[in-house]
Amino acid sequence: MEKEKTAVISERALGIKASITMSITAMANQLKKEGKPVIGMSAGEPDFDTPESIKQAGIQSIIDGKTKYTPAAGIQDLKDAIVAKLKRENGLEYSAENVIISYGGKHSLFNAKMALLNPGDEVIIPTPFWVSYPSQVDVLGGKCVYIETKEANNLKVTPEELQAAITPKTKLFILNTPSNPSGMVYTKEELMKLADVIIKNDIYVISDELYEKLIYDGQHVSIASLGADIKERTIIVNGVSKAYSMTGWRIGYAVADSKIVKAMANIQSHSTSNPAQASQWARLEAVSGSQDDVAFMKKAFQERRQVLIDGLNELPGIRCIAPKGAFYAFPNISSTFGKQCDSGVITDAVSFCEFLLKEQLVATVPGSAFGSEGYIRLSYATSMENIKGALERLALFLASLR
Repeated sequence: MEKEKTAVISERALGIKASITMSITAMANQLKKEGKPVIGMSAGEPDFDTPESIKQAGIQSIIDGKTKYTPAAGIQDLKDAIVAKLKRENGLEYSAENVIISYGGKHSLFNAKMALLNPGDEVIIPTPFWVSYPSQVDVLGGKCVYIETKEANNLKVTPEELQAAITPKTKLFILNTPSNPSGMVYTKEELMKLADVIIKNDIYVISDELYEKLIYDGQHVSIASLGADIKERTIIVNGVSKAYSMTGWRIGYAVADSKIVKAMANIQSHSTSNPAQASQWARLEAVSGSQDDVAFMKKAFQERRQVLIDGLNELPGIRCIAPKGAFYAFPNISSTFGKQCDSGVITDAVSFCEFLLKEQLVATVPGSAFGSEGYIRLSYATSMENIKGALERLALFLASLR
């Protein structure tokens, strides 16, 4: 009897879910190939170039022969600069042994989860969430526990909701402020109440602060800055992709208790080793150099945000909480469900996005990709012309519904 062959693909890999937006992305790309004037409102990266001083720092490092391996956890100069930044901007006291440099914020998030999670550990994730949070937990054998946030609470988790989700198996809570996709920002008072729950239940929190420099109302507060007890339970993840328009440089960092950082560094040493050295030196310029370009980009995003949010809230059946950070709007479009357009009946956010793209050539992302049905995400990391054009086309689409 012939021996049964072992499956080629691992169960772990098969468990990773395909992107819910793949069909929409493929449709948008095909329409663009056909020469159709598609307006893309789905971008997750700034439409600005990397600031010149940062590019030159990366180039100069190559000219200077800084092209070899570095320590797996990153160069000392960059770690020291991040320690100084945390003290200067966030009121946080750390040392270099608390810092690890990785290939972007996503890499830092994965390393942190790998260092903390055992199979069966529960991870609390509020919705809407950034798309990679659940997949990373799943591939590591953890269990995702979702908290469905409410518009009445500005799509932010409350301490009561967090407490209710905690069980003896809870290991980790994921906090994202400012949020992708909603743009919501937690206040100091809100973070203090969440910190009390985290400390009381002796769990850890990953604080994803990648958009900290892109806040338009209020100011960024790191939950780690609210006392020694919460600080030792916090893993801060940050980077330069968004605020400095460096998505392609792939450089991020995490800050945590030295034992956690050491575990992350061991993992990284056997997976990717060190991030590209040129990217590290460019990152050093970003954190230490002039912040004028960041201020310029932030001002442009703020102006675009106002036009997009005002325009969305003027549309019939659409409501959108004003985002206080990042560069996304997350309007509720559920009032269109059950309505008919030329392409068919809108049954969910995916069909809304598909029909909008097909009929009006506007590319958006369904909220179900972020765990929140009934919403879509629009990025204002695009030109004012595109924003106004998308609003006009969206109005035409909504007017055609019957």
